[in-house]
Amino acid sequence: MLNKALTDLLTKMADDELILGHRNSEWTGLGPVMEEDIAFSSMAQDKIGHAWALYNTLEEKQLITQSADMFAFCRPENEFKCSHLVELPNAGYDFSLMRHFLFDHAEAVRYESLQDSSFEPLRNLSKKVKGELKYHTLHANAWVLQLSKGGEESYDRMQTALNEIIGLAAGIFEPSKDYEDILIAEKVYPGEKALYTRWLESIYPVLVKASLNLPDVAALTPGYGGRQGKHTSYLAPLLKEMGEVFNLDVDASW
Repeated sequence: MLNKALTDLLTKMADDELILGHRNSEWTGLGPVMEEDIAFSSMAQDKIGHAWALYNTLEEKQLITQSADMFAFCRPENEFKCSHLVELPNAGYDFSLMRHFLFDHAEAVRYESLQDSSFEPLRNLSKKVKGELKYHTLHANAWVLQLSKGGEESYDRMQTALNEIIGLAAGIFEPSKDYEDILIAEKVYPGEKALYTRWLESIYPVLVKASLNLPDVAALTPGYGGRQGKHTSYLAPLLKEMGEVFNLDVDASW
């Protein structure tokens, strides 16, 4: 049962990073300034690299029967476990930046919790990506602060973006009714409820500094469903695009 729980957790993490990595890569050449072209491209590459490490762990530990590449590119839509937040297309730089801020703080607290994980591959990966995640959150914080203080229109757009996606971001922490207790008991990680609390504690000081109002979290409707294979209409077209070259010949050697 522990192996199934580990497979579920690693798949959720990897799918989130793979899909958001591809979404963020769509800003390459379109950023508001050249520095942001480079930054978003670099962070997108980091995320896909993290996803690869997780998929590779699944293969190496024989938690899946496919290769890492086959698992990443050839599953049907309903077998993906990514959150709804990462699936949505880039509606504008304000949306993408707020998603970056909320997701990367979630990712940072998740990997921080894995520093003491009983599952060695996750513990080792968390230490390896620590520096990258620090850069990601610093970048997100700086731009949220800059744009929130960039005038009335800029502030309004950032507040609107926060209001619109905070519930989707809460969906990152959708608990698993089948595996949560096992992972907590085996000290793999502290569980989604604990991470959700730590995430709110992480983002709140930045939002206060930016004079942004955190919506009433008690009244939020979290964007659940993705972890159970129920996705938005945006995921299937993205999966088709992502796997277009790979699926020309799945047995090809590159």
